[in-house]
Amino acid sequence: MKVFDTEIAGVKILETDVHRDARGYFSETYNAGRYAAAGIDAVFVQDNESCSQKGVLRGLHWQAAPWTQAKLVRVIRGAVWDVVVDIRKGSATYGRHVAAELTAENNLQFYVPRGFAHGFMVLEDDTLFAYKCDNLYHPEAERGMRFDDPALGIPWPDVGRAPILSPKDRLHPPLSGIVPWE
Repeated sequence: MKVFDTEIAGVKILETDVHRDARGYFSETYNAGRYAAAGIDAVFVQDNESCSQKGVLRGLHWQAAPWTQAKLVRVIRGAVWDVVVDIRKGSATYGRHVAAELTAENNLQFYVPRGFAHGFMVLEDDTLFAYKCDNLYHPEAERGMRFDDPALGIPWPDVGRAPILSPKDRLHPPLSGIVPWE
């Protein structure tokens, strides 16, 4: 496994090893000891999976205290443009983002620490996206922010159509309207 630190401390991109042969492939997608050695000491308690069509945009989301979550995300089939935004109160990188293309072929994972908003744009039909969370989901703790806030400067890919959003995601405030993570 290769670990790449990003320009925002704590946010990591990981590339898992893939062993291919005539039968197909094998990849260890998570090993607590290896991930702890890489600086990821989260204890994951919930796995989630979504399947989406090209143009779907999910995010930007996080959970408020006491239900904040760190996430380890990856693509099983297809491709996404994955984004994390620093929303930690007082952080030197507050409002900045890190983005990466995650695909089934490149075997990249994104580690999203607590204190970050997360979202992704689906680049291919029938994309299967999986993520581990270190805390359980609680709807009352759900929070969100506008994906297209100019203050964030996120270069979302052009997929040939307007982003497909949930009704909730259409109503999220901009960065200036959120309560920063503490």
